[in-house]
Amino acid sequence: MTNEFWRGKRVLVTGHTGFKGSWLTLWLRELGAEVSGLSLAPQTEPSLHRLLGGGMDGPDIIDIRDRDAVTHHVLKTRPQIVFHLAAQALVRIGYRSPVETYDVNVIGTANLLDALRISEDIRSIVVVTTDKVYHNAETGLAFMESDPLGGHDPYSASKAAAEIVAASYRASFFSARRIGLATARAGNVIGGGDWAEDRLIPDAVRAWQSGETLLVKRPRAVRPWQHVLEPLGGYMGLAERLWQTPEGIESYNFGPDHGEAASIGAVLKMAERHFGGGEMVLGEAADGPHEAGYLVLDSARARVELGYQPRWRLAETVRRTMEWYRAQCDGTAARDLCLADIRDFTALAAKHEPLRAAG
Repeated sequence: MTNEFWRGKRVLVTGHTGFKGSWLTLWLRELGAEVSGLSLAPQTEPSLHRLLGGGMDGPDIIDIRDRDAVTHHVLKTRPQIVFHLAAQALVRIGYRSPVETYDVNVIGTANLLDALRISEDIRSIVVVTTDKVYHNAETGLAFMESDPLGGHDPYSASKAAAEIVAASYRASFFSARRIGLATARAGNVIGGGDWAEDRLIPDAVRAWQSGETLLVKRPRAVRPWQHVLEPLGGYMGLAERLWQTPEGIESYNFGPDHGEAASIGAVLKMAERHFGGGEMVLGEAADGPHEAGYLVLDSARARVELGYQPRWRLAETVRRTMEWYRAQCDGTAARDLCLADIRDFTALAAKHEPLRAAG
């Protein structure tokens, strides 16, 4: 990823009012991109989007399921690059509202790609899915992009279906016009400013700030945890590569080194230490609906072909995340905290430094 590339580029971020979308929008604007958004109004309170100064009134508040509104917005803003993050992104909500989950994640993706199909300006499209798109037989092996897609629960299956929709539009419409379209598979991102329900760090922060005990449902489940800036940097590098060389690029995993994967319980112990205290009760894996017990990505393709390289080890990621929440609670502006993390992250990238541990 090169900073100069983004200056003056017209970029559309769907899901720009969400956690990852808010970070990505801030970063792109700092690089000089002309960013427009397409999303529902913020779904949490507090909202990182609002704390960063993003308004919720205006034409950017659009439901991805509204095909006519999506098409109108694309033709009006004329994006050259699109990051599609808008989604129903929670496993447990997928169990409660499966049809809505499929509608948002599958039909919403088709609505966007169909609008881009008639756009004359589009050059590069990154459709963000998840690490959960793979058929997970719990083998203990890291997933590669060539592994079969699947999805036990509605959320995972809807994202696997979005992968198929994207592949179809690429083959049917975009390849012949030399428009780059690729999917990006990442998940389990943490960082300051996430207040969504049923997510590990937000749940812990809410419980510990109020003096409550956190119930940990699956403490032994292993995930590829990473700071939110890690995959976002990967998405931006992918978008730049698609702009330059659209042929032959289909999907990439973005995750930490294999040794950085850790259990939920281990992450919470680190979080509790950096937060300064907090009570936990460990549950059993059988509690609640099915979720994968072991999930790790192989990001070798992104490393070789895109130069993707994680910058912060898990300990550093957790430390920064918990200190972000503490500082924001004490009155430091969320924008200042996010910009400080972006500056530190990009400084490491500029030096081509390897993973850095917490100090």
